[in-house]
Amino acid sequence: MKKYKLAVVGATGVVGQTALKVLEEKNLPISEYAFFSSKRSAGKTIHFLGKDYTVRELTDSSFDEGFDYAIFSAGGTTSKHFSPIAASKGCIVVDNSSAFRMDPEVPLVVPEVNPEEIPNNKGIIANPNCSTIQAVVALKPLDDKYKIKRIVYSTYQAVSGAGHNGIVDLETGIQNYIDPEHTPNDLVKFPYPIFNNCLPHIDVFLENKYTKEEEKMINETRKILKRPDMRITATTVRVPVFNSHSESINVEFEKDFDLDELIQILRNAPGVIVVDDEKHTQYPLATQASGHDEVYVGRIRRDESVDSGVNLWVVADNIRKGAASNAIQIVEKMIEQDQ
Repeated sequence: MKKYKLAVVGATGVVGQTALKVLEEKNLPISEYAFFSSKRSAGKTIHFLGKDYTVRELTDSSFDEGFDYAIFSAGGTTSKHFSPIAASKGCIVVDNSSAFRMDPEVPLVVPEVNPEEIPNNKGIIANPNCSTIQAVVALKPLDDKYKIKRIVYSTYQAVSGAGHNGIVDLETGIQNYIDPEHTPNDLVKFPYPIFNNCLPHIDVFLENKYTKEEEKMINETRKILKRPDMRITATTVRVPVFNSHSESINVEFEKDFDLDELIQILRNAPGVIVVDDEKHTQYPLATQASGHDEVYVGRIRRDESVDSGVNLWVVADNIRKGAASNAIQIVEKMIEQDQ
C-alpha cells in the first residue's frame, strides 16, 4: 500500500490538537508527519502515535521537502500566504479557514455531501464553516428528495468555536459566579461576559447588519448544495456551552413530504444519527455530540405555518466534525481515490 506524507499547520491550536487525536484514531496510511506553527509555538514537543515530534516554525521553505497533503488550521492570514506556496510544491492543502471558501476555483467540501468535488481541486480544498458543515449533512438528502425552497437558520454556538480564548472567557465567568470574591480577569475574547448570556454576534458586523458568520452560512450552503439562488436567512448566536453547536433549522420544500418518510431518509443518510423520541424526551444534546463525528438530528416536526415545511434540531461537535474530522475525512477520501 502506498504511503503518504502529511503536514499539520497550526498543530498546537484547539483544532490542530483535535486533528491529531482524530489522526491517531484513524491511523491512515501515512508514513511521515510534520507539525508546524507560528514562531511563538515552535519548539514545543508533541507526542503522537508513540513518537515525540518537535513543532517547527512555518516558513516559505517548509514545503520544499515535499508533502502529499497538508491540513491548515492557523487562520485566514496564514492560509492566504502559505497555502499557495504548499500547492505550488505539489502538496494538496485542506484549509480550515474562510480564506478560499467562496473562491469559485476552490472546492468547498463535506465528504458526506459533495465528495465528487474533491478531484476538482487545483491544490487547495476548503473546509466549510463549522455551523455550515453540520447543517448540510442533514439538509443534502432532503434537498435531493424534496428540493429545498427556503432555509431559516438559528444557531446556538459553543465557545470552543471561538478558540481557546472563548473557552477562557466562559471559565472565568463560571469562576466569578462560584466565588464572587475572586478577582475577575478581563475578557479576552467576547465583548460581553458569555457566562449566563447569549450573544447574538459571531464574527464582525457587515453593512447589511448581518454578521460575517451569518453570511458564511448563507453563501456556503448555496455553494455546497449547488443552489446559488436558494433563499436562506440566518441568525447566529454564541451561547455558554463549552463544545458542540446546536442549530434550529426551518426548511420549506418545493414538494410535499410524508413526515415518516422524511425521518427515514435522515436515518439512512451518511453521517447522520436521528435522536427523535418525544415520549421518552430523547433529542440531540451538545453533551451527546461532543467527541463524535456524526451529526445528530431530532425534534423533527412539520412546520404547520406553511404548506411544506419542517423543523429540525441539529447538533454536532464543532471542533471535530465542524473542523478537524471533516478535513481529515477529505484527506482520507483523497487517499482512497489514489490507491
